[in-house]
Amino acid sequence: MNVAVVFHSALGSTKQLAQAVAAGAAAQPGVDAIQIEIVGADIVEGRFCNTELLQQLGKADALVFGSPTYMGCVSAQFKAFSDATSELWAKQLWADKIAAGFTIGANLSGDQLNTLQYMQVFANQHGMCWVGLDIPGNYDPGMRNRLGAQSGLIAHSTDGVLNETDLLAARYLGQRVAQVSKRFVA
Repeated sequence: MNVAVVFHSALGSTKQLAQAVAAGAAAQPGVDAIQIEIVGADIVEGRFCNTELLQQLGKADALVFGSPTYMGCVSAQFKAFSDATSELWAKQLWADKIAAGFTIGANLSGDQLNTLQYMQVFANQHGMCWVGLDIPGNYDPGMRNRLGAQSGLIAHSTDGVLNETDLLAARYLGQRVAQVSKRFVA
């Protein structure tokens, strides 16, 4: 079973979360997890142009999306990626894949939930099945969902140093996606 973590990271914080998500997924027996970073070279004149990346994602059983929250939504780079999937959407080539998402912002709220909701709508347009965090905010002994989002992982950092509980939550999200995906993949 294959889990792909596709993300954009400008300053490295989102990449750290992506690594933790992939590690959580890969720790499950029979699961391979890959990280695919959206980089500036993938975007030419405002359009995402990396067809190889899209082909890699097509082979995955589950996709976990990651982006920093900029101005209340995904980064422009992530948006360019999502816009480039319209031909896949028209054929519903990602239908029935498992999907999840994570984001990070410099403010405690900073409208990060809108970023997750964008990812969730994006996944639903593709016919994917969205998996959120099943950890009630402030009720987990390890405080893994310290910011209380159920739709996915929201992290917070002002200096690029991630809170350890956010990394634990990211690892858990990867584990959860892998476990749910195993139920769907026959």
